[in-house]
Amino acid sequence: MGLSNSDGEGIRRRSCGCGKEDFLPEESFQSWGNYANALKATPFRLMNRLTARSAEQTELVEMKARSEHEMKKNLTWWDLIWFGVGAVIGAGIFVLTGLETRKHAGPAVVLSYVVSGVSAMLSVFCYTEFAVEIPAAGGSFAYLRVELGDFVAFIAAGNILLEYVIGGAAVARSWTSYFATLCNHRPNDFRIHIPSFAHDYNRLDPIAVVVIIVICIFAVMSTKGSSRFNYIASILHVIVILFIVIAGLTKANPKNFTPFAPFGPRGIFVASAVLFFAYVGFDAVSTLAEETKNPGKDIPIGLVGSMVITTSAYCILAVTLCLMQSYQQIDEDAPFSVAFEAVGWSWAKYIVAAGAIKGMTTVLLVSAVGQARYLTHIARTHMVSPWFAKVNERTGTPVNATTSMMAATAVIAFFTTLEILSNLLSISTLFIFMLVAVGLIVRRYYVSGETTPLNRNKLIICLILIVGSSIGTAAYWASSDDGWIGFAVTLPIWFLSTLALWLGVPQAKKPRVWGVPLVPWLPSLSIAINIFLLGSIDKASFERFGIWTGVLLVYYLLFGLHASYDTAMESKTRTIESNSSV
Repeated sequence: MGLSNSDGEGIRRRSCGCGKEDFLPEESFQSWGNYANALKATPFRLMNRLTARSAEQTELVEMKARSEHEMKKNLTWWDLIWFGVGAVIGAGIFVLTGLETRKHAGPAVVLSYVVSGVSAMLSVFCYTEFAVEIPAAGGSFAYLRVELGDFVAFIAAGNILLEYVIGGAAVARSWTSYFATLCNHRPNDFRIHIPSFAHDYNRLDPIAVVVIIVICIFAVMSTKGSSRFNYIASILHVIVILFIVIAGLTKANPKNFTPFAPFGPRGIFVASAVLFFAYVGFDAVSTLAEETKNPGKDIPIGLVGSMVITTSAYCILAVTLCLMQSYQQIDEDAPFSVAFEAVGWSWAKYIVAAGAIKGMTTVLLVSAVGQARYLTHIARTHMVSPWFAKVNERTGTPVNATTSMMAATAVIAFFTTLEILSNLLSISTLFIFMLVAVGLIVRRYYVSGETTPLNRNKLIICLILIVGSSIGTAAYWASSDDGWIGFAVTLPIWFLSTLALWLGVPQAKKPRVWGVPLVPWLPSLSIAINIFLLGSIDKASFERFGIWTGVLLVYYLLFGLHASYDTAMESKTRTIESNSSV
């Protein structure tokens, strides 16, 4: 689990051009002989990295130095709230609401939003403590490196990057759908149909690619400028949401709320797992901690404030939509626009479409900003090429990371349908949020050199029981239609293991500025809910998730492991030499 010490990693500066030294500068890649020796040492190096935990000082000081130039600290809680609102309110509410209402939840989709909102809020609390205590651009990657070690952090990092690329692609395709509505066309009218391609990949979307290119240009110019554009656009977006609610409720028909849950409880949770997609943008806000003036104050206000606003807006909008139209008639691509057209207000669909486009534009912008900062920090560790870690001196933004991630986003958006993207995105996000909650428990209950072996072993046992019982609950839910005996076993195990952790293991660390309340109950509940929602996602999405994780593992064993090992050993040598000279 990575509960041992690791040595600090020193500062390693280099210019970041486009030569071999910029992409594979480590000793293991200087010759074929070196690489062969590195591969032979893979088992030893893997064990070393499995147990290596980074120090907070490493993430906050030494890693930043590897980017050549610092990011500018010019963001406040006001910026973060609007970044959060701009990051979250987009394709989730304006597209997936229609899809999940019609296929899985009916009017009970509002409960689906409540469930996913509670899960997201629990994860927000876990993120706030980390972001305040470790205000680094790496977000959850940096947090997991400190608490769970290099290897777990890398697997999470790969899924973080997948989450952002897929999320951006999904929103870009939704942008095209609403733009088509604005132009009195069906979404696929603006897509190129290639019959010879596979069914879910044969609608090519050039408009999505153009939108992504424009967003990329904004993101590399200035973080503060992006923030100003974001909150102006988000304020306009909120005005459109108020119009939808007020105007929509004037056309409300209570009969449309019957039946309330036509697909039963299972449909509510299936929809909730997919609709978690609608909340995933908030973790991008945590990556801005390095550019925040006062992280201890600004981050909790920004994260929690934006999540409260977002959850409230989602629930109200879902109720409005289901009161306007029967769930069987709700359009899957542009539900709100078509709903207004159905009640005789055809002109209103243009306002809705314009608002949706504004919302999805800000989602893409914040996503571009967040994913680039993740990649930047991952590159600082040399798990991927340090070329991606460069921060531009003039703009104070990670240009290489931003353009690379947005290029990958554009390629996927060009080919892939929204339904495939949203399901796969939810798996990656729920998996990462679960790991962050585990990391928070480890942070509070384990400090190397202070926690006794007995208490460490108790912690490990309790965590295994918490995660294991949560997996058992999710598996039983996924495989049993109407049984309850399994829950009578798994839920008490979860409760008793959390209680044992609370009563039987003393906390080893107290937060310095801001701390999550009700530890270990709140992070343990976050683990349980995230894993439970994973149990509601379709098999095909898990297969894609497994394939991607397998690809990450192969890359790590062939490249990432050796690059990060060489960097750590070089840093260790420099530290020893520095200490001996003193």
